[in-house]
Amino acid sequence: MSSFLKYVYPQGIYQTLYEFYNSFGSEMGEENTSPWTQGSPLVSQIPDGPEPIQSINVKLGDLSYPKSWGNPNLRKKIADYYNHYYGSNITMENVMVFAGGRPGLLAVLMFLSNDVTVRVSSTEYTPYYDILEFLKKKYVLVDSSEKNSFKPSIDDFVGNKKNQRQLIFLSNPSNPTGITKKGDTLKELVERSAFRNSGLLIDEAYEIISNPPVSAMSYIKNINNSNLFVCGAATKGLQAPGIRVGWVVASKNNIEILGNFSSFGIGGVSRLSQIYLENLLERGRTDLAHSAIPKFYDRQRLKYADAFTKIGLDIFSGSGGFYHWCKLKNNKTAEDLNRALFKSGAAILKGNDCDMKREGDESSLRNFFRFSFGSLAPDSFKGNIEILSKALATINQ
Repeated sequence: MSSFLKYVYPQGIYQTLYEFYNSFGSEMGEENTSPWTQGSPLVSQIPDGPEPIQSINVKLGDLSYPKSWGNPNLRKKIADYYNHYYGSNITMENVMVFAGGRPGLLAVLMFLSNDVTVRVSSTEYTPYYDILEFLKKKYVLVDSSEKNSFKPSIDDFVGNKKNQRQLIFLSNPSNPTGITKKGDTLKELVERSAFRNSGLLIDEAYEIISNPPVSAMSYIKNINNSNLFVCGAATKGLQAPGIRVGWVVASKNNIEILGNFSSFGIGGVSRLSQIYLENLLERGRTDLAHSAIPKFYDRQRLKYADAFTKIGLDIFSGSGGFYHWCKLKNNKTAEDLNRALFKSGAAILKGNDCDMKREGDESSLRNFFRFSFGSLAPDSFKGNIEILSKALATINQ
């Protein structure tokens, strides 16, 4: 019997996780595995950071349907968050709540006008390819490669077709590289790409995991007169990936469109998850997070970078996020490395899966891989380096 549904493949991270399970016999993240593949933060308390919230107060009314745009209290807290930390001037009417960051990105792109061309880095977060292809959006790749150290310029992103309607789409800090646009560079990106015939969709999932935290909201004076879309989430810097809450900040008119979609296509986001996030956004907690999270991951980043260099990896990582973007020597591939790592209960994300060209074994990123130290406790460092060193020795025999 033929399926009534059109088949879709899982995104690249999940393909690696399925291959790992078939090889190792248990799921990544279980006991005796090393979760270097996925982008999860530590959910336990980090030094000087806020304590995890282990219970919330739920009232009978909280079991009612949520608002399509998100709980008003949460939307106001998100607006206040950006106004306080980044000097913006937005209201709750500029905020729409989603069940995670990716649904927000998907919704913005879903309703993108057909005459708008997306300009996106050629090395990017794995699902971007799947989303753009699934929605059949027109897109142009901006070179991000070893040739330019994975640092496309603002000129590269904006291009030279001034009369063409376009949307610049990127993660910042970048996933997978950690390279971060900030200060005058980020200001220029906003000023040159978020107005008139151009728009800017910026995925800020790792906003807090930068020292200092960074957001395009620092450089927008009147979001209602712009084509800026900022996507955030509780997933990384707020250490709560399991509640699945994200948001989009944009002009009132664009938020109205997204809210109208939710009224028939989403129906709102779990009120209980939204209440949990309201607690996470208490000022005392976010002050601690803004101070402690960047310092903790800076230490982890530097420690792993030093070790990786010593064991023979080339490092192309930036200063944000909790990934290292590494290149193997001797023309060895990330596929080779994973085959060796699987035997020890570990895995990395292959560079091929971050290649927006999707050239498979012919990818120019086949020798690259993304290593996540996001969920790794500091005391696991020695064991992680031993596992990786052993795998490198195996493939270089």
